[in-house]
Amino acid sequence: MAVTVKECLELQLLEVETLLTMFPKKGEINLDEDAVPSVQRYLRNADGALPPQLEFSMAVWCNKRKAEVKVELQVRLPHMYPHVAPQLYARSNALRRQQQLQLNTGLASHIGSLDSGEPCIYDAVQWVKDNSLPYLENSKISSESASKEVIVKEMLHRMWIYSHHIYRQELRKKIFDCAKKLNLTGFCLTGKPGVICVEGLQENCEEFWRIIRYPNWKHISCKHVENIETEGSVDNIRLFHAFEDLQFQAHGDYGLRNDYHMDLGQFLDFLKQHRSEHIFQILFGVKGKLSDK
Repeated sequence: MAVTVKECLELQLLEVETLLTMFPKKGEINLDEDAVPSVQRYLRNADGALPPQLEFSMAVWCNKRKAEVKVELQVRLPHMYPHVAPQLYARSNALRRQQQLQLNTGLASHIGSLDSGEPCIYDAVQWVKDNSLPYLENSKISSESASKEVIVKEMLHRMWIYSHHIYRQELRKKIFDCAKKLNLTGFCLTGKPGVICVEGLQENCEEFWRIIRYPNWKHISCKHVENIETEGSVDNIRLFHAFEDLQFQAHGDYGLRNDYHMDLGQFLDFLKQHRSEHIFQILFGVKGKLSDK
C-alpha cells in the first residue's frame, strides 16, 4: 500500500522528538521554533498547503588528539522522508573544501546503503562522529603544507539576489538567521522588489543560497556574482560591516496584498554609498538616477 505524506510527516515528528530527547543540551540541535508547529498544524488539517520541509542542524563533536572538533550536520527532510533519502551536509571550519567534499561523499554513500523507510538521522550523526577524524587530520596536513609553499589567498564571494517581493516575517527571519550563522555581511531589502546581497567566503555564500532557495519560493534569482581575491582576510575587502535590514519609504497599494513598492531612488543612493551603484542596472535593467540632495 502506498505511503502518504501525512504518514511520513508523523514519522518525522516522532524522530525529531526522539533526537531532542537524546541531545538535550543547548546548541546540540538548532531547530526553528515554528518548524514543528507548522507540521503539526498541517497534520490537524491535511487539506491545506504542505508545510515547509523540516530543517535543522546538529553539532557533532569529534575527538582529535585530546581535543574536540565541531562538525555541523545540516539536515533537511523531504516531505516523503523516510521513504526518500534526507538531504544531509556536514561542514566544519577545521575542514578544507576538498576534505569536506570527501566527507560528504562518504556520508551520502553510507545513507544510500541503508534500508528505505527507516529513520536514519541518528545513524548519520554516529557515522559523522566515527568517520570525520581522518578527514580532519588530512585537512591539517594539507593546510600546513600549503602554508609552507605559498602565500595563503582568500576569495571574497559576493552574490546579488533578486526577488519579486520579500514580505513574510518567517522568511525574513530565516534570511537573517542564515546570514548570521554563515558569517555573511550585506543586506536584505524588504518589500517589492526584494533584493538580497551576501558577501563572505564562497562556500558560505553558496550554502546561504542553497538554504533560502527552498522549493516554494518563486520568482527569485541570483542576478550577479563577484569574486575578489585577497592575500589577507576577506574581512578587509567587504563592502558591508554587518547584515543590514533595509526598509525604505514605500508607495503604492496598501490593500490586502500589501503590494507596495520600495523607493528605488533611496536604494540607489544606498548602493552608491557602498560603491555598488553599477548593480542597479544589473538588477532592474535600467540605469538608475540618483536623487537630488
